[in-house]
Parts: sequence; structure tokens; C-alpha cells
Amino acid sequence: MRLSPDDWIIWEYGFIKLNGTILMTWVLMIVLVVGSKLITRKLTTGILVTRWQCMLEIVVIGINKQIRDVGIERPEKYISFLGTLFLFIGIASLGNIIPGYESPTGSLSTTAALALSVFVAVPAFGIAELGLKGYLKSYLKPTIVMLPFNIISELSRTLALAIRLFGNMMSGTMILAILLAITPFFFPIVMQVLGLLTGMVQAYIFSILATVYIAAALRSGSEKKHPLEHKTIHHG
Repeated sequence: MRLSPDDWIIWEYGFIKLNGTILMTWVLMIVLVVGSKLITRKLTTGILVTRWQCMLEIVVIGINKQIRDVGIERPEKYISFLGTLFLFIGIASLGNIIPGYESPTGSLSTTAALALSVFVAVPAFGIAELGLKGYLKSYLKPTIVMLPFNIISELSRTLALAIRLFGNMMSGTMILAILLAITPFFFPIVMQVLGLLTGMVQAYIFSILATVYIAAALRSGSEKKHPLEHKTIHHG
């Protein structure tokens, strides 16, 4: 058992390599695109709906609720990005039950790419909501002295996202490989089930952290008063 899909070299020509990480990432992308196309091709607004539509609605409503609970008022603007993060990492973990499959999230390059996506998305959503000037002001709060520290915070949390996901996914693979070598067949199966649960938890944590970062970016440049505060000042 390989510890990382990067070690699975499928094709190589000079410095160009096609490894397991790239292959499995593209397989997952195709599964997500084709699956979403098949599930959404017969959507209806009536009382009678298909099982796939029921399942899809449960997932969408659940993700929307989580985004709203974090503090984002209009989750429909962000569910396409945050939902895709959750589904990609979650399905990547569930695929471990398939023989011969190796999750691309076991590679640091994949987790770094996901973290970089969040790194780019946070200011992009912040600028779209607050404007460039309004978003950049958030780096000067509470004083201009905090500018370098706020920049370091942006970079460090991106690195933390990548290392967190990679560490959890790879550690599960390492433990399973060790158990396969020293224990009977039944116990590694139990660990495989626990690994699937851990993968889903990591998908949830990663997407929730991304949501929290986006919510913080949207609030940091906002100077709007709370409605109760405004009412009190008005009557006073």
C-alpha cells in the first residue's frame, strides 16, 4: 500500500509525469460533473419527486443551513463553492471502499490546491461584497500597526488548512497499512470504516473553516450598525 498517490507513477515522459493523484482527481471531477448532470436533469417543483432529487435537496438544505449558521445571510451566493469543497473531499474519502482507489487528498499537492482555492476565494468574495477599498480596510483594523500581522494570518491559515487535511488523510492511510501488516483481516476492515468516518468529518471541518473565513471577510469591512443599536440611537 502506497502512503501517497504521488508515488503511483502511471506514465512518465521526461519531466512530465502522470501520477495517481492527477488521475484520481480527474476521475473525481468527472464523477461529480456527470453525477450532478444525471441527478439534476429531471428536477421538478411538484409534489412527486425522485429519490435522487430528495437526496439532493437534503444535501443542499443542510449545506445552506450550515452556511447561514456561521453568519452568512445569503448562503445561495456561496454554496456552489463551499458545497463543491465538501462534496469533493467527502466523495474522495468515500471512494476508499473501492479496491485500487487511492484518495487524492492523501497528497499534499491536492490539499494545498484546495487551501489555495480558499485563499483566493476569501478576498474574491470579500471584494465582491464590500468593494476593493472596503475589503482592504479590514487589514488595517483595529490599527494600521496590525497590517503585517493580518497578512501573516491570511498566509498561515492557508498553510494550516493544507497541512490539517493532508495530515489527517495520510495518517489514516499509514495506520491502515501498519494494521494490514501485523493484524488479522477483520480489524483493518473496522479501521477502514473509521477512516471513512474520519474523512467525512475532515470534509465537514475543511468546508466549515472556509465558510468561517469567508464570513469573517464579509463582516470585517462592514460598518453597518445593528438594527437594535440604530433604533436606540434614533429614539435617543
